[in-house]
Amino acid sequence: MTEHNEESPERLARPLIRLAQMVGVATSYTGLSHDFHEISDEVLVAILASLGIDASGDEAVAASLATVERGQLLRLIDPTVLHVQGRETHVTLHIGITDAPTVTLTLEDGTEYGGQLVVNPLPEVKPREVDGIFIAEAQLVLPDDIPVGYHTLHVVNGDRTQDATLISAPERIQMLDSMQDGALWGWMAQLYSIRSADSWGVGDFSDLRELLVNGKRYTDADFVLVNPLHAAEPVDPLTPSPYLPVSRRFVNFTYIRPEDVPEYNTLGAEDQAKIKAMRAKVEAFNADPQLIDRDAMWLEKKPALRIIFDAGLSEERQKEFDAYKEACGEDLEAYATWCLCYQQWGKPEPDPENWEVKLTKDSPEVTRLRGEYQLDLEFYRWLEWTAMQQLHAAQQAAKTAGMKLGIMSDMAVGVHPQGSEVWWNPERFAKGATVGAPPDMFNQQGQNWSQPPLSPLALKETGYLSYREMVRGMFDCAGAVRIDHILGLFRLWWIPDGHPASDGTYVYYDHNVMLGILAIEASRVNGIVVGEDLGVVPSYVQESLGSHGILGCAVEWFEQMDGVFTPPKHWRPYALASVNTHDLPPAAGYLEYEHVKIRERLGLLTEGADEFMQSARVEHQAMLQMLVDEGYLDPEVLADEANREDEVVEALYRGLKGSPCKLLAASLVDAVGEKRAQNQPGTNNEYPNWRIPLADGNGNAVMLEDLFQEDLLQRITKIMNA
Repeated sequence: MTEHNEESPERLARPLIRLAQMVGVATSYTGLSHDFHEISDEVLVAILASLGIDASGDEAVAASLATVERGQLLRLIDPTVLHVQGRETHVTLHIGITDAPTVTLTLEDGTEYGGQLVVNPLPEVKPREVDGIFIAEAQLVLPDDIPVGYHTLHVVNGDRTQDATLISAPERIQMLDSMQDGALWGWMAQLYSIRSADSWGVGDFSDLRELLVNGKRYTDADFVLVNPLHAAEPVDPLTPSPYLPVSRRFVNFTYIRPEDVPEYNTLGAEDQAKIKAMRAKVEAFNADPQLIDRDAMWLEKKPALRIIFDAGLSEERQKEFDAYKEACGEDLEAYATWCLCYQQWGKPEPDPENWEVKLTKDSPEVTRLRGEYQLDLEFYRWLEWTAMQQLHAAQQAAKTAGMKLGIMSDMAVGVHPQGSEVWWNPERFAKGATVGAPPDMFNQQGQNWSQPPLSPLALKETGYLSYREMVRGMFDCAGAVRIDHILGLFRLWWIPDGHPASDGTYVYYDHNVMLGILAIEASRVNGIVVGEDLGVVPSYVQESLGSHGILGCAVEWFEQMDGVFTPPKHWRPYALASVNTHDLPPAAGYLEYEHVKIRERLGLLTEGADEFMQSARVEHQAMLQMLVDEGYLDPEVLADEANREDEVVEALYRGLKGSPCKLLAASLVDAVGEKRAQNQPGTNNEYPNWRIPLADGNGNAVMLEDLFQEDLLQRITKIMNA
């Protein structure tokens, strides 16, 4: 850390610093406490290497600088171009000085754009010689009437040709009519934690359907925000964290309810009896209030699903399945093949002798395996199709029941380093770095999320195809999408391998393109996007989100400045407001200092435990004082808080309801009195993250059938509907 707050001219003139900044690698940053940090040469060299850029010495830096500059000048047009519908867009072309360029545009539907594409010379820009060619600049004018979609620009200049992806996005995401002059509210839930009598020990897509329908029927909620539902492993052990998926393109097929697959009803009595016996082995887990056991569930559910798959499809259903496979294309092959390799060769490991490291999608061994186990490969394709159908059915049931949004899906920041996306398309990811967060007040040692970052250079080269398909897939089964750590669309904290989480730097992405893609996909389903913008967020990020019609997040426990809580009436309107997040204990637990106890027990504090507890007590009292001052809490409660804790929780929700935020989210764990945190950031197996079932304050499991009869839930519902 340095005492000044900007880099010196001498530092900025260094070739290494210039090279890093040229490709979007930050050479300094300002932390949460306004502390200024300059990034060390060692970290910059490592991060550049992860992008495939050699900066290992002075000569290498000079050569890389020349290569980057040369590559930019020799491109006729950038590989990805953003256009905002309703505006005229100007795009720079790098052309030869002797031939006039021609430009045509093929629209997403395959037709040719009929409007005029004008190229204007820029004589004021002096031509530059590159590889014996004099390169001049020209300006392509894209008219304001180009429709929304993903199109292709074709540029021809002499004997050079180049295509570019043109992403034409709406200016902003439109709010629903019901949000223009009011707000919508809904529930936050960890799907795996919510079990019914018919579950297989873990909440599933059928439980989600019932949660949505009953959430509307009994509480008049308009959405349910759920944990990420991205794809997982095909065999145990299953990764508990929904924020470390093997693929964000597909959904987690372990959430399938076997009995709700249409072909289950066509099975003979013997096969149905086998499946019932399998479910009977895990039925007792439904009422277990201690831990979710995904592995026990999947050991029984997977063979049950194989019985259903082996029964075959009707002619009509086979056509639907074939159409799904064709639409998904190579993406589905990537995931299904990875699942098959995992099944046959074991868990992927970062070991030189492991199949995931030794083999690629084009290896002869992989080709032979696909040929030998064609039926197993088809089974994994079928599982994904079935999962998508059940998730889609849940969303349709929500809308039929009257929910304005239905499912609000959560998008994880990244994927597992040994997952299918990284294995099938390693060129899309940086090598030798992982994603995390710098130190802050919530985790003073920083965080390493163990996820390989998407390369911003590869995204641009491919027209952001992988990101587009992932967003489209999420909106296929949701009315809203929450982007976890949306700052990652602007910049991500990259940590070089072998370095602590505190020793990294930010790498920047083209956020305008990525937000434009969100606007395209949301507009196609009349959906909403929420960006989790908590923590260290530059002001330009919130401004950009607002200009795109993307809501931010407001968390009651975080809305404070210098120890004073901001009254909810002063919160920003364009946000999803909640009392807490999945990274904090529920309201009752937070009021009992569960967050302090966990961190002290796990050694996550860099300051003394007594000091941290004292700061927590000060925060606690400041919150209660704000609630009293604003009329949300009877001051008499303060004299007997321990016995009137539910009243404090209700006051927190009265405060939430008193905000002008367009979306309000009530947590189901708060509504049943749960005290345990779902997740403790910065830990792996030290704490049972993402394995806590829904239980009340006395440690009794709360079943889905009984959920909406809970007394505190009904009181919170009344507050939210007032």
